[in-house]
Amino acid sequence: MNNLNSVLIEGNLTKDPALSYTKAGTAVTTFSIAVNRQYKSKDDYKEEVAYLTIESWGKTAENCNEFLKKGRGVRVVGRLKQERWESAGSKQSKVIIVAEHVEFKPLFKAPTKEPAIVV
Repeated sequence: MNNLNSVLIEGNLTKDPALSYTKAGTAVTTFSIAVNRQYKSKDDYKEEVAYLTIESWGKTAENCNEFLKKGRGVRVVGRLKQERWESAGSKQSKVIIVAEHVEFKPLFKAPTKEPAIVV
């Protein structure tokens, strides 16, 4: 029996995505996002930030590489995957999100400082 492994997360890219290809020619794009959470502690508002690694495959990976840039907002639906390895005799692990669906948040143009034209 499979257990539920589903993630919905929203954040902003911390750097430009990185595209690579497997030996079989499948596209893989990796990017990281920052997810902010604000909460109240006593009388002060505090903020915590989580940095998450996202991995996308195939056409989704190609689209992510083409349209995503540092700072762009995304909503990711996917699953958790734990990578494990051993380094210098010490066991290491990292949890990443494998994207099954990525929504690109709208781009907003920065306001221009052009003078108003008066006729």
